[in-house]
Amino acid sequence: MPALPGFTDNPFQTRSDLVRASIALLQPLEQHMSPQKAFVKLSTETAAGFDEVAAQLEGFARPLWAIASLLAPGSSTDGLGLDVDSWVCGLRAGTNPASSEYWGDLGDFDQRMVEMESIAYALLTAPAAFLSGMDALARENLERWLRQINGRKMPQNNWRWFRVLVNLALGSQDEDVVAQDLSVLDSFDLGEGWSSDGIWGDERKQVDYYSGSFAIQFARMLYVRFMEDRGLASDNRERIERFKLEARQFASAFWRYFDVNGSAIPFGRSLTYRFAFAAFWSAVAIARVQLDAPLDNIGVVKGLLLRHLRWWRKHPGIFNTDGTMNIGYAYPNMFLSENYNSPQSVYWCLKSFTVLCLPKSHPFWTAKELPHPLAVPLLPAPPLPDEVKLLWPPRHILCSGRSHHFLLSSGQGTTKAHRAREAKYGKMAYSSFFGFSIPSGALLGQMAPDSTLTVSFDDGEAWIVRANPFNVRDRQIPILTSHATAGIDAVMRTVPALASTWRPKKAIEFEVQTLLIPALELWSGWHFRIHRVKWSPAAIAPGPIKLVDAGFAGFGATRTGMLCTESELERLLYQDAAGLEAWGKDEQSCLVFSDGSASGVVDLQRDLMSALCSGCGRLATESPALVVRADPNTNLVSQRTLIPTVQHTLVAEIGTKTAAEMWLATGIFAVSKTSGIGMGEVQKLWLKRPKIQVTAKPGEEEEIRIMLP
Repeated sequence: MPALPGFTDNPFQTRSDLVRASIALLQPLEQHMSPQKAFVKLSTETAAGFDEVAAQLEGFARPLWAIASLLAPGSSTDGLGLDVDSWVCGLRAGTNPASSEYWGDLGDFDQRMVEMESIAYALLTAPAAFLSGMDALARENLERWLRQINGRKMPQNNWRWFRVLVNLALGSQDEDVVAQDLSVLDSFDLGEGWSSDGIWGDERKQVDYYSGSFAIQFARMLYVRFMEDRGLASDNRERIERFKLEARQFASAFWRYFDVNGSAIPFGRSLTYRFAFAAFWSAVAIARVQLDAPLDNIGVVKGLLLRHLRWWRKHPGIFNTDGTMNIGYAYPNMFLSENYNSPQSVYWCLKSFTVLCLPKSHPFWTAKELPHPLAVPLLPAPPLPDEVKLLWPPRHILCSGRSHHFLLSSGQGTTKAHRAREAKYGKMAYSSFFGFSIPSGALLGQMAPDSTLTVSFDDGEAWIVRANPFNVRDRQIPILTSHATAGIDAVMRTVPALASTWRPKKAIEFEVQTLLIPALELWSGWHFRIHRVKWSPAAIAPGPIKLVDAGFAGFGATRTGMLCTESELERLLYQDAAGLEAWGKDEQSCLVFSDGSASGVVDLQRDLMSALCSGCGRLATESPALVVRADPNTNLVSQRTLIPTVQHTLVAEIGTKTAAEMWLATGIFAVSKTSGIGMGEVQKLWLKRPKIQVTAKPGEEEEIRIMLP
């Protein structure tokens, strides 16, 4: 895809840089405007699940996040080449029932409700720019169209904020409706500043970017700002102060989702919104919320936003040939999309540009940009080379290290019919460098099952992927070192871990209890999984059970564009590391080297030192290592990937009629290109592994210990 001048060549350091980038993103849309300017329809002919009128309304409304910010008092669009009048005309035509470009009346659960949020933001941020050219009838039409939102049914999720902000923009609020919506939104709170996207329960356990930058925290910050600007804060001071407190709490954890180079860990749905990941940092600056350490200097917040934009400028694949944005992540990808993604949907990314409503004299722009909190020593002592942090509300462990930036996950999921929901919420790990993969079909390679468990009860004809784990809890796992002279073990420290249970099918008596364990600097590049598999042979059709445990999706192509080829693993580990691009496997492990990165897995089951149930089950596979060549375009970041896995074939002992049981352990290895670690050191890190000890007593929780070799 071609570069987009103004964006892909942008240094993203000053307010002027962001103005230039926003114009570069907005100008290509003007060629796709309807005659009366109320619709924007990109040339792509894909469709969303809602009506086409609402889809083209998206194309008009979502750019308003940037346009309104550019038109805020104290700003000027003179000389920018932006046709502001087009957007004002479009607002007038779209809300006029007599116009051929009328956006239509609202129904229940209507997509138009979503687009009202950015229109409300425009009226709150730059009322003179959008209203001064309207006569009384046009203003009446606009108000009537917006006020329809108060009489319609809405989902119990982030959408409720759209109605709150619309009422705030209207000036005369429907107090009962707003109070009810705020009460519903309060019911999403999970503590520590986090909110789920809807009431947390069996049907929906979602704490993704909607909870932060896409919608909920973002909208809260707009509410704080505009309530205070309009002198209404005294009417709801307790709520506003609570929102500020919870924003501080949320921010104190949210920054960990961003790597030191600006990339964010993709997780959850609507990832085609791309740099909307960072919209919270814009909103918190707009709301004038003073954050806590290590974000108490606004230069740190500024850096989190600008580095994220600088990461995206390196991905010209997000643009169509006409300069508009496409559906996808690092490149066009319809497998990733949701049923509510029209070609115009992606412009929610412009929420990150709302910081432009702050004048150039604002401290956000005058402050020096500061590095990521983990990129510099934190007094009084420097951080560990690898840091792990358990965040309980989202059920994540954030792993920030010199080798790789990723998270471990258990406990999220949804029964809602979102595309690839198992991949977006149910994987065991998500990476800011390797991304994750979504399925294109039902075969193993088409499922692209990176960082997850996959099981087959019919010898590989059909596969079920991990989703909706339950009985989630946190654990503390000790790291031990042996004192040879005393013959005892000493606890060096503990690491947080996530335990959960997964049942592929309710009707089949088969479950996997999994423990996800991060590593510290002792084993840089690694994390570990221990699985306790239980099943009833009598309740499952005769035959072996296949279980695949997978690592991160390694890049499947070389720098020259050729496919990575297989080589002997031992040769890969001891040959000259310069320019190493190949993959290999042995009886227990497989490893992919490509483009300065590495991804691998090793079967640690044979090394378990344990006193476990015996005679209940056995493994039929002699060589479980398997590299899966995933279907192209299934990974968010790389079009071609190789997924290192270990594949187990579980067989109950002959004559077993009671429950069978098997313990498995997998080491997951990954080093990103951005870490700067040379391939020679990567080879050494691969060879440095711990021993894992599991002791299980009947009726008691197993004891897990990680042993230094």
